[in-house]
Amino acid sequence: MSDESQRWAPRDPSGAAAVPGNHRGEPPGNSGKNRKNGRQRRTGWRRVIPTWRMTLGTVLGLALLLIGGFVAGYQFVDIPAANAAATAQSNVYLYSDGSVIARDGDVNREKVRLSQVPATVQHAVLAAEDRDFYSDRAVDVKAMVRAGWNTVTGKGKQGGSTITQQYVKNYYLGQERTVLRKAKEFFIAVKLNREETKDQIFEGYLNTSYFGRNAYGVQAAAQAYYGKNVEDLTTAEGAYLASLLNAPSAYDVVAHPDNEPAARDRWNYVLDGMVKERWLDAAERATTEFPTPGEARPSTGLSGQRGYIVQAVGDHLDRRGILDEKTLATGGYRITTTLDKAKQDAFVKAVDTNVTSRTSAERKADRNVRVGGASIVPATGEVVALYGGIDYTKQYVSNATRRDYQVGSVFKPFVLTSAVVNDSTTQDGERITPNTVYDGANKRMVVGVQGPTDYSPANEDDVDYGDITVRTATDKSVNSVYAQMAQDVGPGKVRDTAVALGIPADTPDLTASPSIALGTANASVLDMTEAYATLADHGRHGRHVLVEKVTKDGAEIELPERTTDQAVSREAADTTTSVLRSVVEGGTGTAAQAVGRPAVGKTGTAEEDRAAWFAGYTPDLATVVAVMGQNPDTGAQTPLYGAFGLPRVNGGGAPAETWAAYTEAALRSSPAQEFDLETAPGSDEEDEPPLDENPDGSTDPSSSSEPTTGPSGTTESDPAGSSPPTSGTDTGGTGGTDGGANSGTNGTAGADGGSGETGSTGGTGGDGDSGGNGDSGTG
Repeated sequence: MSDESQRWAPRDPSGAAAVPGNHRGEPPGNSGKNRKNGRQRRTGWRRVIPTWRMTLGTVLGLALLLIGGFVAGYQFVDIPAANAAATAQSNVYLYSDGSVIARDGDVNREKVRLSQVPATVQHAVLAAEDRDFYSDRAVDVKAMVRAGWNTVTGKGKQGGSTITQQYVKNYYLGQERTVLRKAKEFFIAVKLNREETKDQIFEGYLNTSYFGRNAYGVQAAAQAYYGKNVEDLTTAEGAYLASLLNAPSAYDVVAHPDNEPAARDRWNYVLDGMVKERWLDAAERATTEFPTPGEARPSTGLSGQRGYIVQAVGDHLDRRGILDEKTLATGGYRITTTLDKAKQDAFVKAVDTNVTSRTSAERKADRNVRVGGASIVPATGEVVALYGGIDYTKQYVSNATRRDYQVGSVFKPFVLTSAVVNDSTTQDGERITPNTVYDGANKRMVVGVQGPTDYSPANEDDVDYGDITVRTATDKSVNSVYAQMAQDVGPGKVRDTAVALGIPADTPDLTASPSIALGTANASVLDMTEAYATLADHGRHGRHVLVEKVTKDGAEIELPERTTDQAVSREAADTTTSVLRSVVEGGTGTAAQAVGRPAVGKTGTAEEDRAAWFAGYTPDLATVVAVMGQNPDTGAQTPLYGAFGLPRVNGGGAPAETWAAYTEAALRSSPAQEFDLETAPGSDEEDEPPLDENPDGSTDPSSSSEPTTGPSGTTESDPAGSSPPTSGTDTGGTGGTDGGANSGTNGTAGADGGSGETGSTGGTGGDGDSGGNGDSGTG
């Protein structure tokens, strides 16, 4: 072998001959490199990870796809003509028989130039909706992605639109939430931003946005809320109107007084944003006060009850997720309600006869009288009548749905229901039934498991009842008994029972404390009607129904199906019904006997006699009536002392009489039904222990009046200048019930308001009404 061949021969330390393809002892053909390019092979878990070439290719492919899609969308999507919302159709509201209730199609819009809108108002809108409008592009991609992600991940539906996108949606497209509409909105906004100036877009936005109260555009909103032109709006007023854009209905503090805290928070957010963007001086911000808007001035087409019904239907559709306010405002919907025209008319007549006709322009207190009412068929949950107030064009707030008045003692039946549901016992271990005996002493300290509490509510007129059964304590609405019973049952359990019956969980002041028994919660008349309907339907609960059909352009919109469940046991509901029957037969609600058929009910009064309630039902109809006191100038709640010429107004008077008149008329063509009750063991009536004697040697009154409870359930002292009776009660006899139509005699005592009425047929001014109007208490 030559030196040349020896020099280049491969060496093998083992002395083995070299094998083609062999590398460091590896088997033939497995050198660990690709034969073509010699790169290291990827082995193990590294094989599942894309190479940088694959990743780059994918990214470039997606980029090309997006660019191509954008180019295609930009080419094919043109700016369309204005949509139908610019000339919205009427919405038609119908009774259940198809007759028309109202139309709300008069679109309130007046266009203005941007130069007419004060700079502070412009800045308020920008602070509320899109602070970077003038500097950013037409579309905020980051905000859109963020909003979509939050919606997908369950953080709630959030807006991701610029003012330009909102204007495109309002003027060119619609309010539907679809991917196609959002894509069109994207491309139109981009094109529009190139063809129009920012000022032109902002002007269009201000003229097309919906502010509530059927006001489209900032000029219409200025008139609707403050009765002035947009040029005259203050900074505070402009900030409030800007706040409305986020939730027009919810932030109208006149229509929804209970939502004022949320509206103020949004208003403060707008002003703080203006300061942050240096559009408003911090010193001026500090002195700016919340500008409460004026009462709405709706069109005469919504006069009487029509406006209240339209408002209630709109709220119903929105809260049930059927149609939101902005979508409904586009018009063209035909809405059939569950309201029965005959029953609706009967309710109006009953209020006119038993309340309105008794007021006098010469009595200052009568200016404050307001009435709210609702009626539900227990078996179906259908709202068949709704009374919102004297006239929607005169009083914008619906007394049927507002949640800012205490319900008083009409809440007490829920405590008894909860006691039976939870098989509760007294502090002594005795099972609570209608015949359980409690100490009804005035200002008796409520006793808990740890001993005495700091709560000792007073009975009406500071009456001491001594030992008294739950049944009689219900008839007389004894505070000390029911506060202790709520403690025995457990305030939290009482609250849970009320919610199960139909009281919304978010009801203001529905607090789990012993005072809950005295009705410190601010539930609406409609809320209370739903709860009483559950009792009437033997404990079965389903949400009330106000709308039975909605169509647009001939197509029917799907409505949620009503479902029911056994919210409380039948024994618990029927036991409560049996006790409430005695309230009508001989307690504070005897005026309801005028219905002329089996009926049950409960009276109640808000703190300082600011509202008087009667809630009751027959087997086939549940109805609640409330008479409220409110100053028409300031909107403040006021006591009803002196209204109708009486020392005080209570649930056994005008509310019970209105209830009886309406229910009699509503069911006149239906046969009377008896209650079919399955009560809990130990609920049968037993002999009542004798009432304790008063210090003067007389026995307790045979009929008590409702207590007046303060915010914590304690009895409020009478306001200065008022003169409610201080002793004596009206037994609520069975004299005439329908104004002058029936004969009845006036009570012989209490004419001066100092001693109350004692006659069993007490009335007012010789009108022949039954004793309820003369009651000295709050029941």
